[in-house]
Amino acid sequence: MGQLSDRIANMEESATIAMAAKARELKDKGVDVISLSLGEPDFKTPKHIQDGAIKAIEEGKYFAYPPVPGYADLREAISHKFKNENNLDYAPTQIVVSNGAKQSIANVMYSLVNPGDEVVVFSPFWVSYTALIQLAEGTPVLIKGGIEHDFKVTAEQLEAAITPKTKAIIYSSPCNPTGSVFTKDELEKIAEVVLKHKDLYVISDEIYEHINYTGAHFSIGSIKGMEERTITVNGMAKGFAMTGWRVGYIGAPLWIAKACTKMQGQLTSANCSIGQRAALTALTSPLEPTKEMSKAYFNRRALVLSLLRDIPGIKVNEPQGAFYFFPDVSNYFGKSDGSTTINNASELSLYLLEKANVSVVTGEAFGDPSCIRLSYAASEEDLKEALSRIKATLALLK
Repeated sequence: MGQLSDRIANMEESATIAMAAKARELKDKGVDVISLSLGEPDFKTPKHIQDGAIKAIEEGKYFAYPPVPGYADLREAISHKFKNENNLDYAPTQIVVSNGAKQSIANVMYSLVNPGDEVVVFSPFWVSYTALIQLAEGTPVLIKGGIEHDFKVTAEQLEAAITPKTKAIIYSSPCNPTGSVFTKDELEKIAEVVLKHKDLYVISDEIYEHINYTGAHFSIGSIKGMEERTITVNGMAKGFAMTGWRVGYIGAPLWIAKACTKMQGQLTSANCSIGQRAALTALTSPLEPTKEMSKAYFNRRALVLSLLRDIPGIKVNEPQGAFYFFPDVSNYFGKSDGSTTINNASELSLYLLEKANVSVVTGEAFGDPSCIRLSYAASEEDLKEALSRIKATLALLK
């Protein structure tokens, strides 16, 4: 066998994808596994969006390579969306459409980060942030918000973490994995810190903006002075149940957007033509299906919260968005069922998969080894059964 590059050898596999693969292996063997590990809506893409894609195919005009940053009319629609929904003033030339928000973030990291540059990551964080920073030869600097603060870091923590090497800050709101939502006041305080430091940029991941129970989503880029410092990341996957269509996008200062287009031109070129037409339909249609999905998640959140609070030894807060819980399970560390001793969240996640046939993801992958992430993007029936199994299995640990 040949020698792999240090880059790939040092890269960690995505924990969410790895756990989903383990769950699928068991399912393929006939085991009744309930999967709460992937961040994927359990709804189908709304019919009108499917119809938009079918219409594009039937028109026969969208079979050639699209422009690298995306079709002009889609970028125009995204520009309108940013203005009308987020109070963000990005011209179509400042928008780049990519193969999912993950590629959007990768493009930004490769375009901004030099070897040795630091990127401050609000922790807990989505698993790919640190991997993408390291691929760009940057150094992730984690600042942690604990469960007692709804997993939200403060402006004071950010100020203390900034050094002359700090190039960017990345966070998500609503947050994957915690469901936490930053308020306007909290983001204004964070913006004050950013604006004190020249050439410091914020990558704001807003992919879950439509699954927000606070009544108001706020974008940090809309704060005065932050428009030239903010890269806003969004996409179609979560709010429109379009994970498989792979359409993400950014709005950014023009020089960054141009750099991301240049990077994407070498990596993948444009996003799928038909996926883009489906996205255009979604962004130019009423949001009623999205609101209905969000309402279903809201109801499930109440259900899962009550079931989690009924499990002894689990510490849980009430998330304000997305479709995840991130309970602290450290009370079970050091406990045993007589044959297996649980030492950490990774071992507990595997234990739940093997004993309860429920897949969750270790919090270690998200920056908090005391927690596990479980998704409630599943039917109420499956959620009730999964939480019942988890409760019964954890009761075996003494």
